[in-house]
Amino acid sequence: MGLIKAAKCALVPLTVALLLLGTTNGASPQAALQIVTELGNLKSALGQVGPILSAVLFIIAGVFYAVGQVMPPDKRANFHSTAINIIIGAIVVGVLSVASTSLATASSHLLSNMTSNSL
Repeated sequence: MGLIKAAKCALVPLTVALLLLGTTNGASPQAALQIVTELGNLKSALGQVGPILSAVLFIIAGVFYAVGQVMPPDKRANFHSTAINIIIGAIVVGVLSVASTSLATASSHLLSNMTSNSL
C-alpha cells in the first residue's frame, strides 16, 4: 500500500500543473515544453528503475511468503497477505515501466494540442 500512496503523491503535482496549464487562457508554450521535458525525464527514469524495482519487490514478496510459512496460522495469514500486496505492487511497477513510453508520448501529444489550441 505504501507504493500506491507514493505513486499518488507523485502524480498530484503533475496533475495540478496540467490543470493549471489547461485552464489558463494565455498559457506559454515554454511551460508546456518544460512539462513535456519533465515527462520525458520521468519516462527515462521509470524505464531504467522500474524493471529493477519490480524484480526486487518480487524477491521481497517471496521472502515474506517463506517467513510466513514458519509462523503460527494467525501470523501466517498476515505475512501471506503482505506478500500478495507486494506482488501486486511489483506488477503495477512492471506494467508502468513497460507502458511509460506510450504514456509519455500520449501526454506529449495532449500537451502540444492544448498549447496549440490556446494560442
